[in-house]
Amino acid sequence: MKKQNRPTGEPGSLAGIRILDLSRILAGPSCTQLLGDLGADVIKVERPGEGDDTRKWGPPFVLDRDDRETTESAYYLCANRNKRSIDIDMSTPRGQALVRELAAESDVVIENYKVGALARYKLDYASLKESNPRLVYCSITGFGQDGPYGARSGYDFLAQGMGGIMSVTGETDGEPMKVGVGITDIMTGMYAAVAILAALRHRDTSGRGQYVDLALLDTQVAWLINAGQYFLTSGVPPPRLANGHPNIVPYQVFPAADGHFILAVGNDGQFARFCEFAGAPELAASDRYARNADRVRNRDELIPLLKALTARKTTAQWVEGLEKLGVPGGPVNRIDQVFADPQVRHREMRVSIPYPGSKEGSIDLIGSPIHMSETPVTYRRAPPRLGQDAEEILRDVLGYDDARIKELKATKTAALGSGR
Repeated sequence: MKKQNRPTGEPGSLAGIRILDLSRILAGPSCTQLLGDLGADVIKVERPGEGDDTRKWGPPFVLDRDDRETTESAYYLCANRNKRSIDIDMSTPRGQALVRELAAESDVVIENYKVGALARYKLDYASLKESNPRLVYCSITGFGQDGPYGARSGYDFLAQGMGGIMSVTGETDGEPMKVGVGITDIMTGMYAAVAILAALRHRDTSGRGQYVDLALLDTQVAWLINAGQYFLTSGVPPPRLANGHPNIVPYQVFPAADGHFILAVGNDGQFARFCEFAGAPELAASDRYARNADRVRNRDELIPLLKALTARKTTAQWVEGLEKLGVPGGPVNRIDQVFADPQVRHREMRVSIPYPGSKEGSIDLIGSPIHMSETPVTYRRAPPRLGQDAEEILRDVLGYDDARIKELKATKTAALGSGR
């Protein structure tokens, strides 16, 4: 079924749900972007004059029409579409009161401050649920709200190291290697989105909100999946196998005459067809390699034999030939090749959104992978400039009139778009 993402207009699955986003960096913002893509109204609260830390995490930055760098970095753009921005000084009593007003009109609050940091402002769950018992409140931290590490600051890189994924990533004899994107942050954001949706479902049936506690380290341990279960079942930590697989052979990157390709043999029949195409049917007939369990045991002698064979054909010859035989294989694409791939283009994984003031008048973003027949993802708003929606939010959500907005401007509690 062809993807039916609509750029603007019609409400999505979460239309009518308002999310007050007090988070920064990647885990929280990726969660709220996902919920925003599904139709939620996301209000992003930022520090006046500074905003989300990632606004300055560059280059690259968006360029204006005079080729000057703006204050929006590529990193910030990746996780902040479908949101409205208001800049509020939460260190002041009036700013704290304003956030409490917004929370009282919201379905969800999400934050990633240190444990206990918002309680001193009475912006924690215990304080906010008094005026909004239906509130779903999600906290994202490095290590959770309790335990011996609870007070520590947490970052994706630390969680990858402490949570084991780096021990099974990288060359066999090389140093431990992190994943090339902030995968623990992203996965924590996804788990948070699932938990929030479950909590909203519970609220709709019970009338009660609840507190959601997400930790980067917990998430990293959870998504060890088969690598973690390898240890729990055997009592032995899984080995680092570079691009190899601990339980399937051959399942890794192989050299071609002009580069590299991926061979992902999933069963013995596929291995036999691969060997036939490679001109070495005797390998599949050998008692040492015919069954996957034997190939795993004899990996060290088999892989060099296969590499000598794969180096004889080009990447295109392998990919095209294996596809005809029903043997999984594919290229190792650079990022530019990813977005040029015909399947990626067909699935609309690169989208363009109007962005007034930028050099092109629009920006390209990574599309959502979610496909829904009745309530497709929508791209309603580009990532906002700092505070650009402050007055709109105060009027639409809190019903403020011009006099009250003028008062806020005078107290500098909300910068009201001064960061644009």
